Amino acid sequence: MLKSVAVIVVPNFSVFEFGTAFEVFGIDRSDRGAGVPAFDFRVVTPEPGDVRMKSGLSLHVNLGLEAAADADLVIMAPFGRDQDVPESVMDALRAAHARGAWVMSICSGAYALARAGLLDGRRCTTHWHYSQDLASRYPSAIVDENVLYVQDGTIITSAGTAAGIDACLHLVREELGANVAAAIARDMVVPPHRDGGQAQFIDRPMPRCGSAPMEELLRWMVEHLDEEHSVNELAARLHMSPRTFARRFRAETGATPAAWLNSQRVLRAQELLETTELNIDEIARVAGFGHSVLLRHHFTKVLDTSPQSYRRAFRGQLAEAI
Repeated sequence: MLKSVAVIVVPNFSVFEFGTAFEVFGIDRSDRGAGVPAFDFRVVTPEPGDVRMKSGLSLHVNLGLEAAADADLVIMAPFGRDQDVPESVMDALRAAHARGAWVMSICSGAYALARAGLLDGRRCTTHWHYSQDLASRYPSAIVDENVLYVQDGTIITSAGTAAGIDACLHLVREELGANVAAAIARDMVVPPHRDGGQAQFIDRPMPRCGSAPMEELLRWMVEHLDEEHSVNELAARLHMSPRTFARRFRAETGATPAAWLNSQRVLRAQELLETTELNIDEIARVAGFGHSVLLRHHFTKVLDTSPQSYRRAFRGQLAEAI
C-alpha cells in the first residue's frame, strides 16, 4: 500500500510541478474521512541544503537521497532538460524500480528516468514541447505526446503542469481506491479523474517551410479553411503537377494536404470553442468541416474528447448554455 512518498529535486527544479506532488501527497487530509491517509512525504536531493528553483526562489532540503531508499513512491521533479544530473539520482531511481516501488516523473523529469534507462522499451510521455526532443535523444523510449500521463508497469510519466495532478490522483486510485482519490480531489477543487489517454491540448504554430511559395500557400489555406481544396487546385496555384505538389507538400509539412487541412481545421475549431458562443453546427461550418458530424469525428480523433467536453473544460458553466 502507498504510504511513503519521496520527491527528488535538483537545482533549477520547477516549483509548480513540485507543488502538484505536494498538494496530493504532502498535505495531511486524514481528517477528511473516506480513508484518506497521512502520507509520509519527503523531499530529497543529492546535496542537502538550499536548492534553487527555476523561479529564482530556494527551498531548504534537509534530506539526502538515502531518504528515498524505502519510499513506496519516488517522484522525479522537472528540471532543465539540458542540465547535468548527478549519477546518484539515476542510481536512486534505478534502485526504487528494482525493489518494486512506484517511480513517477512530472513533465521534464522524464529525462532523468530516460537517462537511468527506465524508459527503454516503455511507453512514456512528457510535455508536448519536449516530446520530440526526448524521443530523439532516447530512441529506445516509446514517447507519446498525445496523452496526459502513461502508466507502464510501476513507472508513471506525465505531461506538464496540471497533468502531474492527474498522474498523482491516478496512482492514488490504483493504490487506495476511487473514494480516496475523489476525497483528495474534492479538497483540491479539481476533477477527480481525467483519463490519461486524453490528449494534451497542443497549440501548434504554422510550421515554417523551406520555400516561400509553399509558406504563402499554407497561409492562404488557413485563411480559407471554410472552402474545399483539391490537390489539383492547390498544385495549380504553385504551377506544379499534382504529383509533384503532393510530394513537395509532404516533404515540407510532414503531412498530406488533406491531413494538414484537417489539423488546421481542428485548431480553428478549438479557438472558436474557447472564444465564441457559436454552436457546434456553426463552428463546423466556419472551421471548414461543413457538418457537425465531421467536426466531432475529426476533433475526437485528434484530441480524444468531444467538442462540447472541450468547451466545458475551457469555459466552464458558460458552455452549458451554448
